[in-house]
Amino acid sequence: MYSIKPKHIVISLVVLVAFVGILMFGMPIYRVWSQEMRGKAQLAEAEQNRRIKVEEARANLEAEKLNAKAEIERAKGAAEAIKIENGTLTPTYIQYLWVRNQSNLNEKTVIYIPTEANLPILEAGKRNNLIKSE
Repeated sequence: MYSIKPKHIVISLVVLVAFVGILMFGMPIYRVWSQEMRGKAQLAEAEQNRRIKVEEARANLEAEKLNAKAEIERAKGAAEAIKIENGTLTPTYIQYLWVRNQSNLNEKTVIYIPTEANLPILEAGKRNNLIKSE
């Protein structure tokens, strides 16, 4: 049979004490290091998020400036059109503009056109006809 020698017991105890000692002193140091690394990672993430927000704000500012320039150009065009018309808008021209704008409407848009008595023609008669035909 195998007998346990005192030399092996001493070596085992020394290894066990060394392991416990490393854990006792190493774990707090590891925890401090780990927290420091987590803090650095959070700081880097916050810095990156700040940079992203700054770039988004710059992009929004640039877009607003371009929108303002477009609005100015649109106003200049309208002013030029009025000058060409000698500052007068005829009913025929207003009707032309209204017809031209109809191409911008979708299929679901309902337009009410007034009659001689300035009352719109309603589609109530259509609904009654649909109910009767069913």
